[in-house]
Amino acid sequence: MTTTVPRTSARVSDAGGAAARGPGRRRRHPDRPPYEAEPGPVAKTAKTTALTLIVLAVLVPLWTVVVTSLSTQAAINDAGGLVLVPGELTFKAYTDIIAGGVVTRAVGVSVFVTAVGTALSLAVAILTAYGLSRPGSLGHRPILFMLLITMFFGAGMIPTYLVVAGLGLIDSLWALILPTAVSAFNILIMRNFFMNIDRGILDSARIDGASEWRILGQIVLPLSKAVIAVVGLFYGVAYWNAFFNAVLYINDSAKWPLQLVLRSYVLQGQAVPGTTFDPSSLDGGQTAGLAIQMAVVVLAMVPVLIVYPFVQRHFSSGVMIGAIKG
Repeated sequence: MTTTVPRTSARVSDAGGAAARGPGRRRRHPDRPPYEAEPGPVAKTAKTTALTLIVLAVLVPLWTVVVTSLSTQAAINDAGGLVLVPGELTFKAYTDIIAGGVVTRAVGVSVFVTAVGTALSLAVAILTAYGLSRPGSLGHRPILFMLLITMFFGAGMIPTYLVVAGLGLIDSLWALILPTAVSAFNILIMRNFFMNIDRGILDSARIDGASEWRILGQIVLPLSKAVIAVVGLFYGVAYWNAFFNAVLYINDSAKWPLQLVLRSYVLQGQAVPGTTFDPSSLDGGQTAGLAIQMAVVVLAMVPVLIVYPFVQRHFSSGVMIGAIKG
């Protein structure tokens, strides 16, 4: 004979258990894993402290660079180097950079390389990924296998240099674009994203007579804005920050990108060959060389800081959906 416990008794028992646990603790749902339980006061304090320290570790260096670029020679001397607390501020470092013409020309080179390289790389990635997302496409497995090989094995610097030189690209801006135009990692992310699109939609379009180009342009691409934005950000940041290809392939200082000028000024403390723009001896010493260096750093950071907020909302969804095949 079974004994039935009244619901009122069960509720009283639950209330008594909750009272025994105390007001500061909530009962965890039995189906919820432990790591999803609501943290206690100590855990919340620890998380808040950790996040605050991480934010400060990111913002304080940025703040220091910006303030130093706006500081006078006297303020930098008083601080003994990098300025954390702003004193007398001036835009003279930026006006000197613009007046010199070297940095502005380098910014133009970097913008051209980034814009053209990102557009070209995205076009190659989209076309390659869409073709590889169709298992029955011509040469599907061999091409996919070759892409995977390039992720683990590379030809090396010298063979790549010989290829670029053989194509006549030395001292050409295309030498900063073509050698890195194809990224196997980004292509695979985009391919997996395309494979997660409902096949029924694509098959219905084919039955209605749509060509593959029309399916790609009117169905696949509108559904893939997130992964395209993320991959475009990857390519754009890579092209903007690249300097080693310029070291190898560009001998004319007039074609140097901004990152190579930044390397010359900040890391080596040198002027650009063939120019009179010296970061340590501008305006009779009235403008600090350190302020000039930090101003160039700020100019190198600004474009990425402007673009990233517009792409950030697509970042997590684009990467996770493109990286996991459902």
